[in-house]
Amino acid sequence: MESTQSGQYETATMPETTFEEAGQDAVQEAAGRLIDILNSSSIGLLIAVGHQTGIFETLASLPPATSQLVADAAGANERYVREWLGGMTTAGLVDFEPGDSTYHLRPEFVPVLCGTGMENLARTLQYLPLMGEVAPKIVRAFREGGGTSYSDYPQFHHIMASESAAVNDASLLEAIVPLTGCEGDLKSGIAVADIGCGEGHAVNLLAATFPRSSFTGYDFADEALAAARAESAELRLPNVRFVPRDVTRLEEEARYHLVTAFDAIHDQAHPAQVLKNIHKALKPGGTFLMVDINASSNLEMNAGLPWASFLYTISTFHCMAVSLGQGGDGLGTVWGKELATAMIRDAGFSAVEVKELEEDPFNVYYVAKR
Repeated sequence: MESTQSGQYETATMPETTFEEAGQDAVQEAAGRLIDILNSSSIGLLIAVGHQTGIFETLASLPPATSQLVADAAGANERYVREWLGGMTTAGLVDFEPGDSTYHLRPEFVPVLCGTGMENLARTLQYLPLMGEVAPKIVRAFREGGGTSYSDYPQFHHIMASESAAVNDASLLEAIVPLTGCEGDLKSGIAVADIGCGEGHAVNLLAATFPRSSFTGYDFADEALAAARAESAELRLPNVRFVPRDVTRLEEEARYHLVTAFDAIHDQAHPAQVLKNIHKALKPGGTFLMVDINASSNLEMNAGLPWASFLYTISTFHCMAVSLGQGGDGLGTVWGKELATAMIRDAGFSAVEVKELEEDPFNVYYVAKR
């Protein structure tokens, strides 16, 4: 629809190319694209099941095996395993030998479906069934506005924690912390806060490595904080605490030398206020490290980004939705580097550096000084 100066609307201009002009070949190509999407989405759900049941690890540990042997080794029901293997075979992830009815996980898929390393993308596919669970509420929000609540996603914090743990275990100490220039200070002893700490693995990892520094993790999810405290207790860390707090109401002033936020700012109800609170909480000369999604604020710049469609989807189904559900700004997952940099500066930071790590292409790292 096009707006006129009087505020009324005229009939939308028809696209230059009509259905008839596009031709049947183009229509068939479009149908093929949708079938590809249907198949890929379906296999994504099966991959999520394989990850949750441990069947991928089972397959990787076995020679070519029957569905019964796979089921027995995984402690699963054979009939379900056999049907699941059918999906994996037709998707090209598993080889099937009809002569003896055996299945074998193709070796090139082992690192991207198994283990605790950063290469395991099966963790990320856990978001697919989670988004399916809230689909009716998202459809209603399209019609009525509003959004969702964090309680609508009972597994979200755990999925995020497992993904970030892989990155942090591999890179936090050796690659991410050096970006801040605070290694020496951390060894000597400084006060550090983590905003939206979730299950707290990054905070606990830092606390264990830098015992002279003190660490505070803030989050309002009680279940996530319970997991953070449990890990802290297991590691016997006296220098870390986890505080339930809505960080839009963080009222600390000049308390911390370093504040971190790992993929936590964009789904806040009022991210600009959170950034201002972080600036206020830092001591003069303090450092803010923000890790967030590696994308552009400009849609046309994201066309070639391999995971762009997922980012817009997870934003619609979670990050934007939970912000709007709190009466927030609905910033969304794909706020992008340009807007993120501008908002950090608007919060009072005079200098912002934007850095990337080769081992973590999904994220970008912002380092700002007060």
